[in-house]
Amino acid sequence: MTDDQELMTAIQTGDAQAYESAVKKHMKSISHYAFRMLGNTKDTEDITQETFLRLWTHADSWRSEKASVSTWLHRIAHNLCIDYLRKDKSAVTSEYMDELDMDDKPMDMPDNVNKLAALKQALELLPERQRSALVLNHYHGFSNREIAEIMDISVDALESILARARRGLKAQLLAKPSSSTERSLEINRIQD
Repeated sequence: MTDDQELMTAIQTGDAQAYESAVKKHMKSISHYAFRMLGNTKDTEDITQETFLRLWTHADSWRSEKASVSTWLHRIAHNLCIDYLRKDKSAVTSEYMDELDMDDKPMDMPDNVNKLAALKQALELLPERQRSALVLNHYHGFSNREIAEIMDISVDALESILARARRGLKAQLLAKPSSSTERSLEINRIQD
């Protein structure tokens, strides 16, 4: 039995300390995902809170043989984000937050800030499913199988979505006025 399985078993019996441990363990990843999908702090906080509320209220629906806890939580967050974006098309904003950089390293060069802002803007222009697939793959490191589970699609469909997302992102970044070296660095980073 893994730590996550033990935590979930305890949460299913109403153990508040186990719930707090699970929240601490997964909070950063879920909030980063929600921010990259929604682009603003308020909605990110709402989606993150709702995801963890569902962890508490729906813990008995998690099945270890179907998905890891992380995959299960990301699926909940994914569905909440998609529902929110479909309900409110104006939800995605251009707010920029340094503290949500995945490496948690301060941006010490203005060029890095510009590159990240251009990448973030290009991500926001992608359709929600493409954005979600790319964020889960590139920023969160999920396998294609895990992402397909989170998004409730086949692996083949996911691979098609990822290919379209990369092409769309590449086109957006090539359209940005920046030096050819910066463009090629960004494109190579996305294709890796």
